[in-house]
Amino acid sequence: MANKMRRDALRRWVVSGIAAALLAVLYGIIFRFSAQDGEQSGSLSQEISARCVDILNSLSGRDWSEARMSGLAAAFEHPIRKLAHFSEYACMGILVYTLLSQWMRRGRGRCLLTVAWVFLSAACDEFHQYFVPGRWASPWDVLLDTCGGAFGMLLCICAAALWRRHGAGRKAKSARGCVEERD
Repeated sequence: MANKMRRDALRRWVVSGIAAALLAVLYGIIFRFSAQDGEQSGSLSQEISARCVDILNSLSGRDWSEARMSGLAAAFEHPIRKLAHFSEYACMGILVYTLLSQWMRRGRGRCLLTVAWVFLSAACDEFHQYFVPGRWASPWDVLLDTCGGAFGMLLCICAAALWRRHGAGRKAKSARGCVEERD
């Protein structure tokens, strides 16, 4: 019993440490992107959009004109930028929920704290962007980021539910096997 408690405590600290380290890296990445001025940020978005269109062109087997590819890249830029926001904060939601799950019981409190953490992080990021030349703060981005974090948290909740269901099924199957062996 004591060994199991020590193993559980060690696992809790290891998972917390990994989640905290990954969260720190993610904060660094988000801060670095937010610190780019408007020109750098726009240039990066355009480059990523152009690469996505190149890949799409290759996969489609068509040979699109440069004008069409430029038009598609321009059209994709805004959605790709917003998808990046959503994805970064979905990762944050996963990491924060994982970290909190090591120390808090499952339930509404853990969910609310995760969403609040992501919301405050997004608001601070937008506040930081407000002071970067060529950038601005958007409450819509805070909302999008918070939705991304909530989505990440929901992925964790669904994964945990599936894990518990799979574990319960295995235990029941194992118990049935023991009963069958005795018969």
